[in-house]
Amino acid sequence: MTRRTDWPLDAPGPGVGPGSGFAAGHASEGEDGGGRGAASGAGSASGSGEGAGRRARSRSRSSGSPSSSRAEKGEPRDPVEQARNVCLRLLTGTPRTRKQLADALRKREIPDEAAEEVLSRFEDVGLIDDAAFADAWVESRHHGRGLARRALVRELRTKGVDSAVIDEAVGQLDAEQEEATARELVARKLRSTRGLERDRRLRRLAGMLARKGYGEGMALRVVRQALEEEGEDTEGLDEPF
Repeated sequence: MTRRTDWPLDAPGPGVGPGSGFAAGHASEGEDGGGRGAASGAGSASGSGEGAGRRARSRSRSSGSPSSSRAEKGEPRDPVEQARNVCLRLLTGTPRTRKQLADALRKREIPDEAAEEVLSRFEDVGLIDDAAFADAWVESRHHGRGLARRALVRELRTKGVDSAVIDEAVGQLDAEQEEATARELVARKLRSTRGLERDRRLRRLAGMLARKGYGEGMALRVVRQALEEEGEDTEGLDEPF
């Protein structure tokens, strides 16, 4: 006997997938076509006979229960199959954490036991990997958006990544790399602040860094150096902003 968890993960489980829906569509066409053929073959029958046939077919189509409609659409009734299909759809093209998938299953009212079985199986085969997710998140969000470690930690926590995993992922960024990124961010923004008074430039540039998770001390130091390089008088800018 094949266990549920032995299903190949790259193919839909029994009764699931586009094949079943496609077959169901052709089956309904065949039934309807047969009805039409019978009606046309009995052309000499009375109009009341044809009307009865149409009414019978109409009753047949309208009397389907919600469960039979779901079956025709290829939706599995087994909660493990449902959980498996939900996870596969959500993981298509977008990595997700275990918590994100668990929340999605709970929202769809999948029983906890079925959800746990599928999530654990997906972890075993590497389809769910929070450590790899966190590493990729740090790489993408730091180099793509310039986020500092503090902001990255906050984002990963909201996605349900374990604290130890987060610490290891953000540990890829050292203080020197973080400060270098902060300088790049200020350099890109600096031109748009020209013409403003010095204190306003300071607040705007430092505020931009703060929103990206940079600490006050680093932000002040980086902005002050950038302003000095432009010839601004930075006397008195040692005070916290």
